[in-house]
Amino acid sequence: MTTTPPSEPGDLDECTAPHRPGIPHRPAPLHRRHFPGASVQAQLLARSLQLTLRPVLSLWARASGLPWPTNLIESVGNLLPPIEGTRCRPATLPRCGALWVQARDVGTDRVVLYLHGGAFLCCGLRTHRRLVSRISAEAQAPVLMVDYRMLPTHTIDDAIADSIDGYRLLLAAGYRPEQIVIAGDSAGGYLSFMVPLRLREAHLPAPAAVVALSPLTELDPARKLAHPNADRCALLPATTAAELSRLARHLDAHRATDPHAPARLCPIDHDLRGMPPTLIQVGSDELLLPDAETMAYRLAAVGIDCELQIWDRQVHVFQAAADLLPESRRAIAEIGHFIRSAVPARAPGAVRPDGTSGCPA
Repeated sequence: MTTTPPSEPGDLDECTAPHRPGIPHRPAPLHRRHFPGASVQAQLLARSLQLTLRPVLSLWARASGLPWPTNLIESVGNLLPPIEGTRCRPATLPRCGALWVQARDVGTDRVVLYLHGGAFLCCGLRTHRRLVSRISAEAQAPVLMVDYRMLPTHTIDDAIADSIDGYRLLLAAGYRPEQIVIAGDSAGGYLSFMVPLRLREAHLPAPAAVVALSPLTELDPARKLAHPNADRCALLPATTAAELSRLARHLDAHRATDPHAPARLCPIDHDLRGMPPTLIQVGSDELLLPDAETMAYRLAAVGIDCELQIWDRQVHVFQAAADLLPESRRAIAEIGHFIRSAVPARAPGAVRPDGTSGCPA
């Protein structure tokens, strides 16, 4: 199989993140890459989402308590099969399901743990398997997708726990931490940062790298509401950020065993020292642009190698539209290049996704 070569660099700004008081560190340069120009297809997609899905999400933000048929979104995933030649096999985690996705002619030198987006409320394995199959092909790696438990019947902590179970499954299958890359989009981006942080708390080794697509990194909506993109985002109205924050706080309080427990710490609030090298991709007009930028700067501020890619006028998680947008295909090629660079080929001790060893014991 021929892997698409990485794109030529976009406009590259290299700047040193500002020092955060009280945190001893040697700041790392933040590699901020701009990818200018939006294709006609990208502009048409943005306009169509603005006229169709954005009003629906605005209505949800005003009436989230209604019985919204979020399961129907997963059913739409039946129209999004994986790319030709992909093998998909179910897997079982302690409290949820999972799915192995392996593109044609993919080896086992590295593996990706993928955490889907959907505001912790919707989407799942079927909605994301086509995107994930493309990532598998470009990264030359099998991917384990986690069908984590979601709001409102569960909490964000439940989703984090399920994601960690996915990581443990990879370790149990014989993969070493330095062979594992954690990736996710939107709410899954939140999880892709939280998993290494929780692994550190549990004294477990960190993965080789993190890839975050249009990540949510802060539940507090204030930064997003104050940003110009609050009115520009083609998909997400600003009210969705405020309502998701309210819902998450409500569920945390309702299920808390300790009424005096501290408020939830989001990824940007944590001590980020020791995090893996990170790639963040985001559209220039997205509501979550400040989340991506803040996370990137805070990672660099504590010496973490981070590349922030800002794609001109691309919609939220535009990578999922690779059948339509040249920018999506280019972005996925960038993801594949980053993952292959983070975990070089022929790493000793590789395993197959069926759990059997790819090398002598």
